Amino acid sequence: MSEYRNFDRRPGPPPPFAPLYLPREALEGVRTRRILALCLDLVLVTFLSIALFIALLVLTVGLSALILPPLFPLVAFFYNGLTVSGPRMATPGMAAMDLEMRLTDGTRVPFLNAAVHAVLFYVSTLFPPIFLVSLLSYDKRCLHDIFAGVIVTRRAM
Repeated sequence: MSEYRNFDRRPGPPPPFAPLYLPREALEGVRTRRILALCLDLVLVTFLSIALFIALLVLTVGLSALILPPLFPLVAFFYNGLTVSGPRMATPGMAAMDLEMRLTDGTRVPFLNAAVHAVLFYVSTLFPPIFLVSLLSYDKRCLHDIFAGVIVTRRAM
């Protein structure tokens, strides 16, 4: 169990845009660590996509080459959804950077929220100034974090 489990001391789930009450240590270095975690995860998703592309290409004797181009977004969708909703509550890149993702009420992120978070992230990469919201947010959340109802914190020691 994490010491950050109960972010908000009020009873019931907080509204999605409610201020969170976190220890200062929970957010130290989160932005830098998230960038490094993203780089690691992009490399892993790329390798998984290439391996799956080659495996399907070989299994279908080249016939699947026409339907495989959207493979990267599908792999990224399930990669983020399955890893963040799993027991470590983080992608392998996030786990390497000592980060975890939770819902704003401190509970584990369900698969659908984690997968939607990934989709919102990839959509927000089309508009890079959106990431500046993280610099203005007191809890270092990006806009896609806010819309998905999640927060990324350091793992409790």
